[in-house]
Amino acid sequence: MKIAFFAVELWEKDLLLSSFLPHTLVFSPQELTPRNAVKFKDVDAVSVFVHSQVNEKTLSLLPKLKLVTTRSTGFDHIDLEACTKRGIVVCNVPTYGENTVAEHTFALILALSRKVVACVDAAKVNSVDFRNLRGFDLAGKTIGIVGCGNIGRHVVRIARGFEMNILVFDMHPDPAFAKEMGFTYVALEKLMSESDIVTLHVPYNSHTHHLVNKKMLMMMKKGAYLVNTARGGIVDTDALVWALKSKKLAGAALDVLESECGVNEELALLKKSDTAACNLKTMLENHVLLEMPNVLITPHNAFNSQQALERILATTIENIQGYIKKKIVNQVGV
Repeated sequence: MKIAFFAVELWEKDLLLSSFLPHTLVFSPQELTPRNAVKFKDVDAVSVFVHSQVNEKTLSLLPKLKLVTTRSTGFDHIDLEACTKRGIVVCNVPTYGENTVAEHTFALILALSRKVVACVDAAKVNSVDFRNLRGFDLAGKTIGIVGCGNIGRHVVRIARGFEMNILVFDMHPDPAFAKEMGFTYVALEKLMSESDIVTLHVPYNSHTHHLVNKKMLMMMKKGAYLVNTARGGIVDTDALVWALKSKKLAGAALDVLESECGVNEELALLKKSDTAACNLKTMLENHVLLEMPNVLITPHNAFNSQQALERILATTIENIQGYIKKKIVNQVGV
């Protein structure tokens, strides 16, 4: 087969070359679009990312194409109907960062519970007042996990290792997993009112927009903490600022902010792309959050580990090799 890879990094290129002997591989630093597709008219397969335009016009310029594999979970940049009409198989990377995001979640929780940033800052200026650096144990505390999909399940496992009490809210409970891991499914209101730490792991959609609003925050224990590594729009920024200023919450740790401009695929943050206009009011409120000493903010980096990126590439290789061996995996649109 002749396989074209678009917008890959150098380390990815080296691994791909060693994985597909004796097939012919070609590489382009650009994304695949109707403007450059004709240069690849003789390829049998393409590996793309979310900025590529795999539409009817592009496909018409690739008459030999049999396989499209995207190095992303999302595939709305691919015209599935047009691919089906042409007999083209489409594959994606369904999961890659479940444990990665869960681990970052606990990095934030530990940073809050043990005042890690304040400790580092104090050590740098040689001004240590241990009374101001006193934290709290996670063992025995109650963690409320909102959303128990692939990432939430990893959070459950880590929380159990810290000997925490675990409450979970999910629209699709898994009693067998709950029994195995020793946690309880509860209503969202009960979770918010009984948890010392609430961490969010639901997708962002019309149902979860501002899921955590003033009403929900008022239910939380005084002195509780909120952690969000999911999507910024799940939390009402106005309400969060109120909860922090009023000391209803003791603190928050956020890897995502409401002012982010519609990030649908984390790996896109590693690529150059246009930035859409953001809501100025929300941006200013997020600036307030940045200045609060009891708020930790990381730059939407929970997904970004070397191992997660390697899993994306490994799945892409598996997708192509599966097609070659006539054992298709991770196919979408069927």
